[in-house]
This record gives sequence, C-alpha cells and structure tokens, in this order.
Amino acid sequence: MVIGDVEKMVTVGLIWGSTNALMRRGALIADQQLVNKQSSSTNPIFKTLMDWLNLLLIWQYSVPFIVNLSASATFFAILSDTPISLAVPVTNATTFAATAVFGMLLGEETRVGLTLFGDVYELARVGTAH
Repeated sequence: MVIGDVEKMVTVGLIWGSTNALMRRGALIADQQLVNKQSSSTNPIFKTLMDWLNLLLIWQYSVPFIVNLSASATFFAILSDTPISLAVPVTNATTFAATAVFGMLLGEETRVGLTLFGDVYELARVGTAH
C-alpha cells in the first residue's frame, strides 16, 4: 500500500457523502417538478426516459452526480494499489458519516445515534480485517 492511500480513501468517502446529500436535494427538486407537470405519455419506458432526462437537466442533481462519478473513478484507481478488504470498509465508513453530516447541514432529519453506531461498526470491521 502506498503512503497516502488511506487519505485518498477518506477523501473519496467525503466526496461521495457530500454529493449523496446534494443529489438527494436535487432529486427532491426534480420530484416537485414532476408533481407539478403531468406527463402526456402513456408509454412507461418513454416516461421513465423523460424523467431521467429531466433529472439530469437539473443542475442541483447533475453537478453533484458528475463529481460523484469522478470520485468513483478515483476509487477504482485506488483499488489498483490497495487491498479491497481495506479500501471498501474505510471508504464506506467515511461515506456513511459524511452523508449524515452533510444531510444535517442541509437541514435533513438524521438519527445521530444510529449513524454513530453504523460508523463504529464499520470502523470495527476495518480494525478486525487488518
């Protein structure tokens, strides 16, 4: 493992966590627009495709989505030098915590106790794996 890989994993987790919360906010905006606008299409496949296109056209969703995908590419690069048994739990624990924190910062209701339990559980898995 290269020095700095853990820092890269934590950074990816922070990016994923923050963009998860931001994409949720963008998706809620898209849902509000869908409620206000009824689709004239009776074809469910066409309606689904149009819903996805409309979602991607909302910058509050698409910008965090692109950043999230960039972090995914970085994660795959990290996996080339790091054991998956370390990379996945570290990144998952960080993502889990970051999603909760950024969600709270955006005003979402979060169960802090369950969030802390989940993080401690993930970190314990990392500790027992290595």
